[in-house]
Amino acid sequence: MRRKFTLIAEVKTRSPFGWRSSHSWDELLALATRHGDMISIHTDKRWGGSFDLIRRARAHTDKPILAKGIHAKDSDIEKALEAGADWVLVVGRMPAIHQDKCLIEPESIVQLAVLPPGVRAVWNSRDLATGGLKTTSFSQARASWPGWLCQASNVHSIDDIHPDADAVLVGSYLPEFVRTLTT
Repeated sequence: MRRKFTLIAEVKTRSPFGWRSSHSWDELLALATRHGDMISIHTDKRWGGSFDLIRRARAHTDKPILAKGIHAKDSDIEKALEAGADWVLVVGRMPAIHQDKCLIEPESIVQLAVLPPGVRAVWNSRDLATGGLKTTSFSQARASWPGWLCQASNVHSIDDIHPDADAVLVGSYLPEFVRTLTT
């Protein structure tokens, strides 16, 4: 099956909102490496991540790695790249460095609409402050942002992907999602 979106397969063992994977980090890495076009590795310990896990993943794959975390400081971006990440997710701000290697996740539709042209953006349907759903849909985000846009969170199957998504980031439901790639 040929797909028109980039699959960013996330290796995530838990979330701060109470979710826990029934799969080990190694099992999820194997699954992500097998099916993903890009591998997402958490750096934030609240999601079971660390910068050392990027190094560990890099030893197992040549695929591009996204360091997934809040990355509130530019020094976090440097640490992620030094650990072996190709891309770094930055939430709620535009970094002063390596903008060409960052995916920007705005916290609101207002932040999305004012991103500079050429930025790669991620629209997360999950509110990272509460764990609940945002009130703004991916369709609304797409209408506000004509550039490259990744759909993230609450993707259970290939049928959940918006047709105008350039990429999809799948984490909590990765094992279930990959089963839908072959059906």
